[in-house]
Amino acid sequence: MATTLRYLFDSFQSILPWAVCADSWAGNCIPSGVQNATIGNNLNDTVTLSNRTSSAELYFTCREEWLPNCVDSQSKAIRSEPALGNASVTGLSVASSSSELYFTTQLITACFFHCIQGVKSSGKASYFLALFPYVVMTVLLIRACTLPGAVDGIVYFLKPQWDKIYDPKVWYAAVTQCFFSLSICFGNIIMYSSYNKFRHNVYRDATIVTSIDTFTSLLAGCTIFGILGHLAHVTGTTDVGNVVKSDAGLAFISYPEAIAKFEVLPQAFSVLFFLMLFVLGIGSNVAMTSCVMTVIKDQFPRVRNWQAATIIAVCGVLLGSIYVTPGGQYVLKLVDYYGASSIALVLAIAELIAIGWVYGVDRLCKDTEFMLGHRPNLYWRLCWRWITPLLMFVILIYNLVTLEPLMYKQYVYPTIAYDIGWCIFAFGLLQLPIWAAYAVYKQSGKSLNEKIKNSFKPTPAWGPLDPATHYEYK
Repeated sequence: MATTLRYLFDSFQSILPWAVCADSWAGNCIPSGVQNATIGNNLNDTVTLSNRTSSAELYFTCREEWLPNCVDSQSKAIRSEPALGNASVTGLSVASSSSELYFTTQLITACFFHCIQGVKSSGKASYFLALFPYVVMTVLLIRACTLPGAVDGIVYFLKPQWDKIYDPKVWYAAVTQCFFSLSICFGNIIMYSSYNKFRHNVYRDATIVTSIDTFTSLLAGCTIFGILGHLAHVTGTTDVGNVVKSDAGLAFISYPEAIAKFEVLPQAFSVLFFLMLFVLGIGSNVAMTSCVMTVIKDQFPRVRNWQAATIIAVCGVLLGSIYVTPGGQYVLKLVDYYGASSIALVLAIAELIAIGWVYGVDRLCKDTEFMLGHRPNLYWRLCWRWITPLLMFVILIYNLVTLEPLMYKQYVYPTIAYDIGWCIFAFGLLQLPIWAAYAVYKQSGKSLNEKIKNSFKPTPAWGPLDPATHYEYK
C-alpha cells in the first residue's frame, strides 16, 4: 500500500521518474520511456534491452529497499556478516526504515477514521470502493485495445496451457488466489453476513459474488495483458511472458514500464492505475479492520468503536514498520507464505470438517431450508462433505511433500528464516486446539468426557436473533 501511494504521487511529475535513468545508474540502465526496441550509445553501437536493466526495474528495486543511489540494491539489502572460520551468515538489512513508514502510518490512520463508526460507514464507502476500480479498468482496457500488440497480450492471457492442469502447484496457486480474492477463511465474509437479515438469500449472494469475482479477474487480466502485449511489441519481444514479472514486479515494474511507453498522457494513465490499486487496497484493509473490530466488540461490548480502531491502528503501524525497511520485501514474502497462504489452506480444511462433519451437512441443510425455504441440492451436499475437503487435503499434502526452499529475487532464505516462518505457521495453527481446549474448559461437567460432549452441544441461545423466528426454529 505504501509503495502504491508513493507511485501514485510520483505519477504527477512532468516526467515519470521510472521512465528515465538516474545518473547513478549509468552503464547499467536503459530508459523505459524509449519507444524503440533498441537504444544506441553511438552510431556504431546499439545496445538491446536484454543487455541492460530497465529504469522501471531499477527504480522499483532501489526505492523498495530504500537505496536511492544504488545500482545493485539487492546485494546491499542482503548483507553478509562474518562468522566463525570462513563461513558467513547471510541476513537482511531491516535495522532502519524509509519514508514509506510515513505513508504506511497515513494509510492505517485512514482506515482508522473510516472504521471509527463501524460497519455502517464501510458499507456506505463500499459503493465507491467497489465501483471505481471497474471504471478505471474499463478506461485502461479501451486504451489497451488501441495499442499495437495488445491483441497478442490478450490472446496470451486467454490461451489455455492444458499441460499445466496436471500440475498440483497450479491448483495450489489457484486455491490460495481464490482465498484472497473472495476473502475466504479470513473472517471478512462471516463478519459482513452477520449483519444480514435472517431470511436473506445467501445462495443468491454466493452466486453473484463468485460470478462477479470471475468476471473481474477476466477484465483485469485482459486489461493488464493487453498493455503488456504492447510492451512486448515495442521492445521487440515475441513472447509476452518475457515481459511479465512475478509478485509485486507485475504491478510496479512491468505495468509502469508499459505505461511509460505511452505516447499520449502516460501520467494520466499512471495516476488512474495506481489510484485504482490504492482504492482496492483501502477496500481490503477496511474489510479486515472491520472484521477485527467486530471480534473485539463482540467479546468486549463496552469498548467503543474509536477505542478499538485506535488499538488496531497502533498495532498495524508497529507490525507494518518492518516491511518498509530495506529488507522489508523479503520479510513480507516470508510472512505471506507461512502466515497467510499456507495457514489459510489448513484453516479451510478445519472449517470444512467442523461444518460438514462435526455440525453435520444434514443440520446445515435443515438450517438453510429454514432460512431460504428450499433444501440445497445434491451438488452442494457432496461438495460440503466430500469433494472440497478431499481436494483441499490432497493439495495441502502435495504442497508439503514437494516443499521447496523459499526464494525471492534469487535469494535463498537462511535456516533461521525458515525457523521463524514455521513458528509463524505454528502460531496460527495452534489457535485451533488452544481455543478448542478453552471451550472445553469453560463447559460444565464433572468429568472431562462430559465436558467434551457438552462443548459440542449448541447453547440455548443458538438460532435466529429475532424471538419469534427463534421460537419457530426451536
